[in-house]
Amino acid sequence: MSTWNRTGPVVVEVDGSAENLRVVDYASAEALRAGAELVLVAPYSAHSSYTPMMPGYAPRSPAEHADDALRAAVAHVRHRDGYATELAAVAGEGSRVRVLAHAARNARMLVVRRSRSRGAQRLVNTQVSLTLAGRAGCPVVVVPATWKPSLLDRKVAVGIDGTALCTEALEFAFGVAAGREADLVVVHAGLPAEHAFDDGDPDHTWISRADHMLSETLARWTSRFPAVKVTRFLSSRQPAAALVRESADVGLVVVGAHAGPLPIDPVARRSVAAMTCPVAVVPHHPATAERGHELHSSRHSDAVVPTY
Repeated sequence: MSTWNRTGPVVVEVDGSAENLRVVDYASAEALRAGAELVLVAPYSAHSSYTPMMPGYAPRSPAEHADDALRAAVAHVRHRDGYATELAAVAGEGSRVRVLAHAARNARMLVVRRSRSRGAQRLVNTQVSLTLAGRAGCPVVVVPATWKPSLLDRKVAVGIDGTALCTEALEFAFGVAAGREADLVVVHAGLPAEHAFDDGDPDHTWISRADHMLSETLARWTSRFPAVKVTRFLSSRQPAAALVRESADVGLVVVGAHAGPLPIDPVARRSVAAMTCPVAVVPHHPATAERGHELHSSRHSDAVVPTY
């Protein structure tokens, strides 16, 4: 069951680095825009790096480092926004995933920094972000350390595939676009591999079906958020490639992902790993009837179809 509290606080990870203050700025702006509380969370390990081989060295404990990082982040927010935002600061002992997921259990969003790592380590760190989204139950926004406010923040993109997996992602994307008074680009990508069409014109048939799907899927949200200007974007690229391409022109990309302790979502994973703009990973918690449908479908199909 989802614990996403649409009116909850904005929770942001604090790690004490100078780059992390950009992530705090992002979270602070979201909290200020929504009139929500901003909760600063600093996970730390109980184990110290002290060694008896350095007898004159008495390092500060991890808990003290976490407290220092929180004080610096609070001072940074107060210097930037004054007392316009209600603040809370929490230091938590334990693994990063456990502490952040616990702190965000009733949050409207969790904001974390994207690692600068490359290669295999980047894939590992990306999977951690997906795991956080699955366990926290709320959208997790992964912000690059190089992020800074720009005009691109007035444009949001969301990837959809016409299934229930994109329901929460659409809700989040429309809500963010409305709050920012931003335009929303809805991306649907990926030509079918089997080319089983009716009229001998694969491209035309796919476009017609995709446009019909978008109309049905978006009707609920366009009526709820009439002020949001929506642009539909259909692409023959693979879904992840289309979203990565679109990310160069927007301030936020929103993708859906499966909830759970070890979510496997190739599109969301590549989006977080490859994009230079912030990426919101929105977990989908299937209802009982939906789980039964997915189980029935998996028993009658040998194909694995990547989805948003």
